[in-house]
Amino acid sequence: MKLYVYSMRDFDELPFFEKYCEQYGVEWAYTKETPCMNNLELAKGYDVVDIITTKINKEMIDKWHALGIRCIATRTIGYDHIDWAYARSLGMGVIHITYSPASVADHTVMMMLMGCRKVKHCLERASIQDYTLKGKIGRELHDCTVGIIGTGKIGKTVIKDLTGFGCRMLAYDIYESDEVKEYAEYTSLERIFEECDIITLHAPATEENYHMIDAEVISKMKQGVMLINCARGSLIDTQALIDGIEEGKVGFAGLDVVEHESGLYYFNRMGEPLNNPQLAILRSYSNVLITPHTAFYTDEAVANMVENSIICAKDFMEGRETPFEVR
Repeated sequence: MKLYVYSMRDFDELPFFEKYCEQYGVEWAYTKETPCMNNLELAKGYDVVDIITTKINKEMIDKWHALGIRCIATRTIGYDHIDWAYARSLGMGVIHITYSPASVADHTVMMMLMGCRKVKHCLERASIQDYTLKGKIGRELHDCTVGIIGTGKIGKTVIKDLTGFGCRMLAYDIYESDEVKEYAEYTSLERIFEECDIITLHAPATEENYHMIDAEVISKMKQGVMLINCARGSLIDTQALIDGIEEGKVGFAGLDVVEHESGLYYFNRMGEPLNNPQLAILRSYSNVLITPHTAFYTDEAVANMVENSIICAKDFMEGRETPFEVR
């Protein structure tokens, strides 16, 4: 198999690609550039292109197909950035991967704790030497009812982590897990929205899930509810969230992902005007914590992402079944 890698990060991914391409006998090359119409030709002569979160549209897929590319591998769990149905219609494979769920689960619980203890506000006040207590009182996690929407690998790991805090947990997923039932009670979305102090999202970005948290849903939530999103930005209607924060309905938001983050996250935009005014508004609130889509970013997860993209692409190219082929 011949593999061409886009968006290579030499400061973390490169050693893993060198290790695993040698281990699995893969001929490869790379560029630090993100794929675009001006550099698709770089992949000529290769079988598989390996990407991350860049939007891959029909025009780009047509070009790669004409160059002989047989498979698109994304080093991400999500694959909504690829027009995968069109790629498959041309006979091309589309592969995604899995990685350590503890990475995102740890980040999720961290955001919950920071929200409970108003850490962002405390740090902002301390930076100007305001060491008073007024307005900084927190709450204890074990006193909270936590709603987990999506109980796949990451949601399940969050639930296991939260058992150590002793909080009551309600869960929702269209596919229920017996393992989850040991720790949490499956229930309806309506009940989660109405009863939970903290709601954390671990659902995929599907058409059905678009803006699953909108103004109507937020209006049903408890006053001062905490919302955590380490899944996909499109799950939350950003304007509805902003309105909920300003009205006091949402007491804290922890956001590792936001709408329209493509072209911003993973790039250095220092000193540039950003074409995302809603992000600027959210960043201005002392009760909103934003991280730039880094919940996944641990040494183990990066190693998993690189190795699994190679393994899954190799499986496809050699005709083996893989659960990570997008169908």
